[in-house]
Amino acid sequence: FKKIIIKLVKIIFAVYVEVFRDTPMIVQAMVIYYGIRLAGGSISPIPAGILVTFLNTGAYMAEIIRGGIEAVDKGQMEAARSLGLPYGKAMGKIILTQAFRTMMPSIINQFIISMKDTSLISIIGIRELTQNGKIIAANSASLVMAIWVAVALYYLVICTILSRIAVIVERKVSYGKQ
Repeated sequence: FKKIIIKLVKIIFAVYVEVFRDTPMIVQAMVIYYGIRLAGGSISPIPAGILVTFLNTGAYMAEIIRGGIEAVDKGQMEAARSLGLPYGKAMGKIILTQAFRTMMPSIINQFIISMKDTSLISIIGIRELTQNGKIIAANSASLVMAIWVAVALYYLVICTILSRIAVIVERKVSYGKQ
């Protein structure tokens, strides 16, 4: 019975990851926001946007973590288990510490992508940077290009800072790695 439950949970998570990685975030926002409302539920744009961002990013993070764990040589787990470490401790102390080094650049990159993707959830009415730019541009026809350049510069500055932080973190976690 336990094996059936585990297999069912794996299938559910595999479907979740595929659906959220293989559909555009803007469509996910529309389906979740309007779907909940059509089903008789009540959700405001901000919680819907947070939910969409969480579900979308979660699918990508699951794959990053899976890939990082699979990148660690299988012999590491065998060695840990042969030394008497229980599975949980072997994962926590041996596998995940090595996988973390592999995953860290992708995790930071996903964070940057998610930050930029928040502009997509403006479609459901959330006033974030892009939405504010659109509103200001609609009221200032002569400044449209300047407004969009300013929005682009805000994103550029934020993403450049995050990218620099990523380089620093990557250097720190890659000690002893050739």
